[in-house]
Amino acid sequence: MNDPTTKPDDPALRPCTAFDGQRRLIAGPLRSVALIVKAATDIGEAGQALIYDDADGRIIDVDLRGSAEEVVARLSQAQGPSPHPGVAPPAGPAQAAAQAADSGEPRGRGRPKLGVVAREVTLLPRHWEWLGRQPGGASVALRKLVEAARRENGEPDCKREAREAAYRVMSALAGNLPGFEEASRALFAEDRQRFEALIGGWPQDVSDYVARLAYGAPAAQSS
Repeated sequence: MNDPTTKPDDPALRPCTAFDGQRRLIAGPLRSVALIVKAATDIGEAGQALIYDDADGRIIDVDLRGSAEEVVARLSQAQGPSPHPGVAPPAGPAQAAAQAADSGEPRGRGRPKLGVVAREVTLLPRHWEWLGRQPGGASVALRKLVEAARRENGEPDCKREAREAAYRVMSALAGNLPGFEEASRALFAEDRQRFEALIGGWPQDVSDYVARLAYGAPAAQSS
């Protein structure tokens, strides 16, 4: 099963799959897939080809203009989606206490930043007060809480995200195919046997890809 939380540092290396209509063209790292799609499009062997991110099922917008070198350069320069703007916590003693505790976190000489990203969150005053009393301050406490939640909910989260990725691709590639609504319900009901039976009559490239996103393996073929 896919782990959507783990992605390559270079956007050009993310695993993806390209479809021309309901026909699979190629699967692999985005760099290779984009170049093959570009070549097929340039010589008229592919129409409106779409590239899907294997991690989340979203369509990857690739600019195929120019030379192959220019296409690859743009892929590596591409940034991830902008974070949703947050709302700053209300000003007051609780926030001040949390910020003071956080800023007082001991830092050794030359301590690495560990890739920390600053964003805003909204909490109730009692939450900020509790965080401000924790060793290391609010940021350290929040990181510990997040890591604990990830460990506890890791498998359910992966299954949910896999179903969501499969549904995105289903909606794009199979929204007009017979059994789509029933297959969607079976997918979210975690009824794999019924789901695979319902998508069994779809084009094999589509059913295999959707099943792989949902369950980590192509759909079982009926004998």
